Amino acid sequence: MELLKERIRKDGQILAGNILKVGNFLNHQIDIDLLDKIGEEFVRLYKGVPITKVLTIESSGIAIACSVAHILHVPVVFAKKNKTGNVNDDCYTTSVYSFTHAKNYNVIVSKNYLSPNDKLLLVDDFLANGSALSGLVDLGKQAGSTIQGACIVIEKGFQEGGKLLRDGGLRIESLAIIEKMSPEEGITFRD
Repeated sequence: MELLKERIRKDGQILAGNILKVGNFLNHQIDIDLLDKIGEEFVRLYKGVPITKVLTIESSGIAIACSVAHILHVPVVFAKKNKTGNVNDDCYTTSVYSFTHAKNYNVIVSKNYLSPNDKLLLVDDFLANGSALSGLVDLGKQAGSTIQGACIVIEKGFQEGGKLLRDGGLRIESLAIIEKMSPEEGITFRD
């Protein structure tokens, strides 16, 4: 998606440790027009694939998932990183490692919101080492749901997550795959 790549080049910041900061348009402050285009592109890529729910992980994936789900007219379910008082113990649980925060989270989804009848489309902002996306796959499998595929806005193609998950049979559609990046040389995207 050329529009997204241009925006990453223009407004993305490359930080130490292979971190790409896109907070000024994707996951802290959100450019709604760009978000709409992202949602439209993901729906186009999965045209004809039956989807009953969009599953994401809090918090940066929620806006993207809402854009996709709005077009599909299906609910969004998001895995919570913290159990709150209004969530009972009857949950699917998995552990994910956050590359950005350098820590493990136990993420949960209430069993009320996923079922064997669901056909899930997984959505997230980034794919790097694959832990978050693997966690979403695990939650869907625990529920007996069918995983139809995954939508990723930005994939770090130089990290192993995408390859491992694709080799495991998961369909992944990434809108911008970064081949390499550095503060000195900028960003190179995969064609």
